[in-house]
Amino acid sequence: MANKSLFNTITGMFTPKADTVNEAGGKAYKLSPKQALAQYAATGCFTQTFYAGANEQLDKVLELCETLDAEFIAKTAVFTRKESFMKDMPALLVAILSTKKDKELFEKTFPKVIDNGKMLRNFVQIMRSGVVGRKSLGSMPKRLVREWFENRKPEVIFKQSIGQSPSFADILKMIHAKPKNEEYEALFGYFIGREIKFENLPALVQIYEQYKAGKTNGEVPNVPFQMLTALPLGTKEWTEIARNAKWQMTRMNLNTFQRHGVFADKEIVKMISERLRNTENIKRARVFPYQLMIAFQMANGNKEIPREITEALQDAMEIAIENVPEIDGKVYVFPDVSGSMSMAATGYRRGSTSAVRCIDVAALVAAAILRKNPTAEVLPFENSVVKVKLNPRDSVMTNAEKLAKIGGGGTNCSAPLKQLNRSKAKGDLVIYVSDNESWIDTNRTHWNSGTETMKQWNAFQSRNKDAKLVCVDIQPYGHTQAKERADILNVGGFSDNVFKIVSEFSKGNLGADHWVGEIEKVDI
Repeated sequence: MANKSLFNTITGMFTPKADTVNEAGGKAYKLSPKQALAQYAATGCFTQTFYAGANEQLDKVLELCETLDAEFIAKTAVFTRKESFMKDMPALLVAILSTKKDKELFEKTFPKVIDNGKMLRNFVQIMRSGVVGRKSLGSMPKRLVREWFENRKPEVIFKQSIGQSPSFADILKMIHAKPKNEEYEALFGYFIGREIKFENLPALVQIYEQYKAGKTNGEVPNVPFQMLTALPLGTKEWTEIARNAKWQMTRMNLNTFQRHGVFADKEIVKMISERLRNTENIKRARVFPYQLMIAFQMANGNKEIPREITEALQDAMEIAIENVPEIDGKVYVFPDVSGSMSMAATGYRRGSTSAVRCIDVAALVAAAILRKNPTAEVLPFENSVVKVKLNPRDSVMTNAEKLAKIGGGGTNCSAPLKQLNRSKAKGDLVIYVSDNESWIDTNRTHWNSGTETMKQWNAFQSRNKDAKLVCVDIQPYGHTQAKERADILNVGGFSDNVFKIVSEFSKGNLGADHWVGEIEKVDI
């Protein structure tokens, strides 16, 4: 008969020793500087998380960038903007580049990342804050900001001028903008509050100002709705706004449209439903699956919003998750439903905290994978594995809601793997979706040993030689429960880009550096 205790000892010998402690007091593995920056860049929003504050995250990113070369920082900035569609993080990384004394790299990266008015304001705000070591823009950043204005048509600049702190007026004063013709001169003067020739303004600005003054036939100008909300608008005007709205603006304002009577018009309801489920619109809008979850939760909770709208959002979700891989073999998904997962997915920020929690994101990822892989098994965990029955034929929204209703308890990341090992389960791919703050399974008497998750994974892989493990971390803290190696992928984020990387990893198409390797491929 085999000596079980001896077997367990041998298995443990191949488990790397933990080298750090997580925020919950449990054992963990520290990520390398490149891995950590990649994770922070894909998930960090510089807001309050369950265990760490915004300043702690910012300090960590600044500390990591001190140890990394400018090229990797530049590639991370471009990757997180173009692939993950982040805002704060890529702007910060570009600001850091401006102090790295690599002028050529900064100049190449700036236009790739600072690609709209929001990103421009983020960049200038970060520079002025002093967090990267200076409170002024400097000559090259000023020139690049001037070129940002010069390379855009006046109407585009006007449409992207929404927002304060800093406003476009602040920025234009800061860079001493030199307009290249009378139209630009009038527009810049309009922003700053100088006396201008009205007839030199871009046509759209003239129409907008005439509309505000009541000098038009009442037709709502085609400007961002934020420019109109302060005006006294009735159902007719709001219906016109809804008719002209882009996809993202529509998603974000369904309740607003309902409050202003827009959905009383059946033709508008049909038009908006078709817009929401339109494949090309969804791709063009670069939709996060969790953004659809926000819209669905809010719309589904409002009984006055027509059923056609909520059904269209469910259809949109099925389109938005097309990057979810169909994986050969047996798949297990472990969504973390512990208490710390109740935190908002993008962190806590006074006045603008996301309605979607970490547990919602974990549930969404699990439900999406189940939808595309009907034989997959979902094992939610907290202190232990929580029993839940899911139907793979149900919509992603339905299963995600069912999972998200569990919630509570401590964090025991090794619990689902331990259950699979007890039953001697076979499998090809295991996916965790967690904040990685496991503490219940930490052996307090053997701090120099590995994490229990790593031990259980080694035991699982002893039966399943080609199995792979993916740990999706949706709250960045710079550590993990499973140390990176050829069969283990640590990935941060909750965009559909994560699905793409999981797919590539499951097929064996990612190199040894996994997530970092994807960033290294970026062409600056």
